This record gives sequence, structure tokens and C-alpha cells, in this order.
Amino acid sequence: MTQNSTEHVLVTGGAGYIGSHTVVELIAAGHKITLVDSLERSEYRIIEGIESITNSKVEFHKIDCLDFSSLDDLFSKNKFTSVIHFAAYKSVNESVVNPIAYYKNNVGSLLVLLEVMKKHQVIDLIFSSSCTVYGQPDQVQVNELAPFKKPESPYGSTKQMCEKILEDAATENFRIVSLRYFNPIGAHPSTLIGELPIGIPNNLVPYVTQTAAGVREKLTVFGTDYNTPDGSCIRDFIHVSDVATAHVKAIGYLKCKTEKRIFEAFNLGTGVGVSVLELVKKFIEVTGVSLKYTLGPRRSGDVEKVFADPGKINTHFGWYTQYDLSQSLLHAWQWEKKLRGV
Repeated sequence: MTQNSTEHVLVTGGAGYIGSHTVVELIAAGHKITLVDSLERSEYRIIEGIESITNSKVEFHKIDCLDFSSLDDLFSKNKFTSVIHFAAYKSVNESVVNPIAYYKNNVGSLLVLLEVMKKHQVIDLIFSSSCTVYGQPDQVQVNELAPFKKPESPYGSTKQMCEKILEDAATENFRIVSLRYFNPIGAHPSTLIGELPIGIPNNLVPYVTQTAAGVREKLTVFGTDYNTPDGSCIRDFIHVSDVATAHVKAIGYLKCKTEKRIFEAFNLGTGVGVSVLELVKKFIEVTGVSLKYTLGPRRSGDVEKVFADPGKINTHFGWYTQYDLSQSLLHAWQWEKKLRGV
């Protein structure tokens, strides 16, 4: 796709972790981008990082996606061809502590966005979903046909609810791709953007890197008695830039479709299960940095073990991961060092 492309993509939550990396890849693919973010959980320097990587000015609007009038005004002034919706809270642990905020923000913002899109007849939507929709699946390597089990957290519940809303919305002539992320980690190889947790990180890798940098005293591995080879949880860790390129593929996938009503879900993972303890040891190996960690009790909301069967997205999008675990951890560490001036 060339720079003369008529594709104009609205990216909500575009200053967030996955959103910012996706904006970089969309610009590289020649799409025109409008970025929306409340900056509640990000900082303007991420937008500056996007501009440095892409050598282009990003059109940015500070808008909360719960604000109908501001979104309505933005749609009135632009002719968007598609929307990628990242704007949501994303911490499993935080959602257990503060579920009401998660339901209001994650479900509420989607409903507002759909209402505005319907009014302005923008029908193509890529949705930021999660493997938490599966709960604890019957098969550890899970494909898209797996039935939804009871979610292990309010965060997982919001993603299940959002997918149900979207499946129903498709009957009103929406064309929707839902990408079910497994565990995005890493940072852009340039070290100009990466994960920027506000306060104490709720995700594993930022806590690992902050501990290695001396910001945190030690890392706690939650759970040592799970039914896994080393007793810790098993996850599917995928480089955030690989996650980002899948969104570019999703835009192209919908563009090639002639149907007026589409709801398709795709797993977005590597297909490789890695335990928390394996990841910690791999980080120490690839960085050569010592890491203080301790073993602790299970944490509420955590699924025991799950990793992706990415066969569907491989086949339909021609998408495959480019980065392995070692590269992902090394990029995360380089980003952390850049942040801390280490």
C-alpha cells in the first residue's frame, strides 16, 4: 500500500503499549492515522517516540472514549475508513480489586464508539481482545473454537462481554475482527517506545525489568503449586511488534472482503507455552543481569496455563511471528535501560 492510500485509520488508545507499536506499523504500511488517547495511562513522550521512529507528524487528539460528543465531533471532521480500538484498562490484578471501573471503561467505551461509528457509517473495526476470554480452557493449546469458560477475572469478563456485543453488532452491518492477544512483551527495537506502566507494574516483564534496574527490590513469582512442570503459570509471550503487524494484516483482511456483516476472532500468539520461571531464567541468561526473585502464593485472577494455536491467523492473514523470546526480553531490557538511564 502506498502513501497515497485512501485508508484513514482511527486508533483509539494509540499512545498505549500495543497501540503505539501498531501506529508505527500502520504508518510504515502507508496508512493515514488519527490517534486518540486520554493519556490517563500513557504519556505524550510515547507519541514523540512514534514520530521519531516514523519521521512523520502524528495527528493526535486527547479524548476519552467514554466522551460521545468529542468522538462524534472527530468523526464529523474526518472520513475514517476503519477503527482499531485499543482504549481499555488491561490489568487482571487491578480488575479484581476495582471491577466497577473496568466494566465502565472497557464495556462503556466500546458502546460509545459503536454508537458513533454507526452514526457516521464507519463499519470496519479491529478490536483488541484477550486470551482471558477462554477462562481456563479444556485444551491448554487453545484455538478459536474453544468455548468460553467462566472468566478468572473482571478484566476477562469485560473482554467476553465486548466480544458478545461485537458479535451482535455485526448484524447491524459492522465488519469486525477481534484479535485475542496472549501475552505481549518487549519493546520497539529502536528503544523509542515500549511499555510504560504507571506506578507499580501489573504485568510480568515490566516488573522483571524494573527489578533488574533496581527500581523494585525483588520480583515475586505468584504460584509454585500449579499443575505445570515447574509449578508456575504457563503463558504464551509474544513480541509487541509482532502483535502490531497483525493489526496491519487485519486491516487488509477486511478491505478484501465483500461481505457487509463480519465477525471473526483470531488468536494472536506464538503457539509456544513458557512458564513464568522459565521466562525469569531466560531473562537472566540473555541479559547477563542478576535478578532477585522470590516464590509466593497464587494470585487471584490468574489462569493456570494457556497458550495459542495460531493456525487460523497464520492461514488467513499470512502472519507469523518474527521475534523469539530472547529477542523480546532483550528489547524490553534495552527499553528499561533507556528509561532509567542505566
